[in-house]
Amino acid sequence: MNKIRFGVVGTNFISDWVIAGARQDERFELAAICSRTQETADAFAAKHGIPHTFTSLEAMAASPLVDAIYIASPNFLHAQQSILCMEHGKHVLCEKPMASNAHEVRAMLDAARRNGVTLMEAMKPTLTPNFLAVRDNLRRVGTVRRYFSSYCQYSSRYDKLKEGVVLNAFKPELSNGAMMDIGVYTVYPMVVLFGKPQRIQASGLLLPTGVDGQGAVNFAYDGMNATILYSKIANSALPTEIQGEDGNLTLDRINIISHVEFQPRAAAASGKGEAKAPEDISAPTPNDEYFYEVKEFIDCIEAGKQESAINSWENSLTTIEIIDEVRRQLGVVYPADAAI
Repeated sequence: MNKIRFGVVGTNFISDWVIAGARQDERFELAAICSRTQETADAFAAKHGIPHTFTSLEAMAASPLVDAIYIASPNFLHAQQSILCMEHGKHVLCEKPMASNAHEVRAMLDAARRNGVTLMEAMKPTLTPNFLAVRDNLRRVGTVRRYFSSYCQYSSRYDKLKEGVVLNAFKPELSNGAMMDIGVYTVYPMVVLFGKPQRIQASGLLLPTGVDGQGAVNFAYDGMNATILYSKIANSALPTEIQGEDGNLTLDRINIISHVEFQPRAAAASGKGEAKAPEDISAPTPNDEYFYEVKEFIDCIEAGKQESAINSWENSLTTIEIIDEVRRQLGVVYPADAAI
């Protein structure tokens, strides 16, 4: 079995989670970690049993010790770090959101084409068995009329912000905010299933730092509508739902899809609806939720494919274009936008 030797950029909890899932794929080999300081790199290496450490990304990208690099650095660094790695011939799995804006994503795609490497956004829900169950059962709802998704999760970092302490989650210079952090989870599956919307109408609340704390966005498609809600300053238990003329699909949580139901439309009989029981169409999910994105990425590398069919370059670009328009309407501006 050929191993894909991975280098990791970023030592936060996301890297911990991805490594745990990735190790369920026998083709994954954790070869190196890159951090800003040797002390942090050594500590992370000891924690995960990583044989090689770097404090220079260029050195790791140029190293023959790694084949692919997983990037989990702050959003504003995604593009420049990904491009650097790809220019050295390394395949790149880049954490969501792929970059600060569509201009940066286009530059990343150009670098991938130029160097003949695999590039994929690490958007995990769309690669899981339960999302594939949604996609495979979508025809059962008949003509789709609405997509609704909500991801609202009160952040402990917001408590700090109210105390006057600005943490990374709410810093525009890092290309952060509620849409970039969690709203993207509601947008990306919509794009995978239904493509690019015709019109976008957004409203939201800006925090004192200039990033969005929450938002609501309506999308118009041909023959259907879509609505998303996202927030880092309030909670919600609302599920995601796809409404069709023949029935509905309900997903318990869009970021971690654990349960999927199909509810057939009640049949008309003598003017009264005949209730039909919902059908549990949840798929067996034997592996860690992060396993599936790493598996997809390695599958692409082994097959010589530069992009995933699901987390495709087009889907990643369309998603960031939507986010750019939402930010424009809300008035969220990042320093990274100055290069456009």
